[in-house]
Amino acid sequence: MKYIISYAPHHQHFIDIELVVPVTGDKTTVQSAAWRPGRYELGNFTKNVRGWGAFDAHGKKLTFRKINKDQWEVDTQGLKTFHVKYSYYAADLNAGSTYVDDNQLYMNPVNCCMYVPEHMAGLLQMELLLPEGYRIATSMKKGKEKQEGKLYRHTLYAANFEELADSPLIASATLKHNTFVMDGIEFHLWMQGECKPDWARIINDFFIFINDMVLMMKGSPVKEYHFLFHILPYKFHHGVEHLSSTVIAMGPSYNLMKDDLYNDFLGISCHELFHSWNIKTIRPVEMYPYNYTRENYSRLGYVYEGVTTYYGDYLLLRAGVFSEFEYLKANQREVQKHFDNFGRYNLSVADSSFDTWLDGYVSGIPFRKVSIYTEGSILAFITDMFIRKHTHNAKSLDDVMRTLYHDYALQGKSYSEDTYKLVVEQAAGGASFDDIFNNYINTASDLEKPFREALNHIGMVLHTSPAKKYCERYWGLKVTEEASRYKVTSIAPGSPGEASGICVNDEIVTINGHILKANLHDWCAFYENEEVNLVVLADQVRREVKISTIPGKEFFPLYHMTKTRSANLEQQAAYRAWSNREY
Repeated sequence: MKYIISYAPHHQHFIDIELVVPVTGDKTTVQSAAWRPGRYELGNFTKNVRGWGAFDAHGKKLTFRKINKDQWEVDTQGLKTFHVKYSYYAADLNAGSTYVDDNQLYMNPVNCCMYVPEHMAGLLQMELLLPEGYRIATSMKKGKEKQEGKLYRHTLYAANFEELADSPLIASATLKHNTFVMDGIEFHLWMQGECKPDWARIINDFFIFINDMVLMMKGSPVKEYHFLFHILPYKFHHGVEHLSSTVIAMGPSYNLMKDDLYNDFLGISCHELFHSWNIKTIRPVEMYPYNYTRENYSRLGYVYEGVTTYYGDYLLLRAGVFSEFEYLKANQREVQKHFDNFGRYNLSVADSSFDTWLDGYVSGIPFRKVSIYTEGSILAFITDMFIRKHTHNAKSLDDVMRTLYHDYALQGKSYSEDTYKLVVEQAAGGASFDDIFNNYINTASDLEKPFREALNHIGMVLHTSPAKKYCERYWGLKVTEEASRYKVTSIAPGSPGEASGICVNDEIVTINGHILKANLHDWCAFYENEEVNLVVLADQVRREVKISTIPGKEFFPLYHMTKTRSANLEQQAAYRAWSNREY
């Protein structure tokens, strides 16, 4: 199969795609992927397609019919090849989308490149018609570049559709590029967008954590890897993994090299690279191989996303890129999310993994589920400490991931829930993983007890302190403020907020008759411990509610971790073994 990509006019955000296909029968099925690996929900990409048509080699229209939302059947009787032509709307810029404007062409081929199932395993060619001066950032092999009038034809090759679908590209005249080699592996850093990267600092930090990762896994699944960064002028944070590359969208660009955003930049880069092993190579049985036409249900999200989230920050700590303070700050965010989400009592992390195909990437109804990233990362830490405790720190979660990589993935085998449990127990010297597996992974549970026990193994403790905002602490209401408008985003069960009849998405307008103008928290403090009258709006309907505190009851406490001053020698040794630094 061959793809020919062009686009004009740029400001309309349409890419024109032509697919040339060899014919093998009287009827040929053309398929669009229904989802993209890395986001476990249906994408319905054909909603962005217009003008779909099939033609013979001379441009004559062929008869076709649409079979379902992302599949067509074309009458190809008597033909050697046929052409499919359509336009794809590319106006959304994130780490997993496709986008075009006057400055760049950015493609995730899995979004927009249709395929013929019987030709998925064959060599694929992509030709892109681009303006003069454009370079292409991608892990695909590059062919020759030829001038055609005012445009230039660039050729790329993929060994099969799986590689094409897994190989995003950015084509632009303004790409910034740097590279380094580590143990024979080429690493490429591409940046699109207005930014001033400190290449020396970036390459130094990347080299350190990548070296630790490759040493940990005892090998790499690829010999060349590309980091594709969209550096955006506004606040943004999103990354998508691929086997030989990742796309990461971050902003604001003016803060890239400043501590908080730069640490996020390192964390997400480490996370996405670890995915090259964990999910792109080490695969659950339900995704081996990927089926692009339907949901690939799996209960193992706590492994392929949770373990990766854990290592994304942990590797930076033990490699020495993050200080202990920086690591705990990043980790605290995940811990806080767990305790702020009462969905932990309603749906297990394994069941929440299965349900990503239902509503996994939106908040959904209040407290229905948990996050495979958040709960998964905490459970990864708990599992790591479980193994270390039972082997006197001789083994760890590292051994589990190495086993899954060398004994399963590299042998052409996938893993199941039972496989993961077995490998954990083997690493732990035969200790039973039943308690954690049954009561915390596969049952809706609060993780506080096993998390505190895990922290204790390395001489750390979990602290709580009161919420800083009055409405969170005493009313059990979390609100967001936008343009002086207060919208309720979360309500603690058993709180005054719940008893008052306030609902998620209600907007609080007045307190005791005072119209709120960026001063809700000031008025709350003024009426401390008093019953107050609130006016709320929902769907343009005005309601009045009364709310007061419950003596002795507080909600949404803040969580943070520290080392204990009374750690014994065994705990200190465990901390050194885990963190690669002194207690």
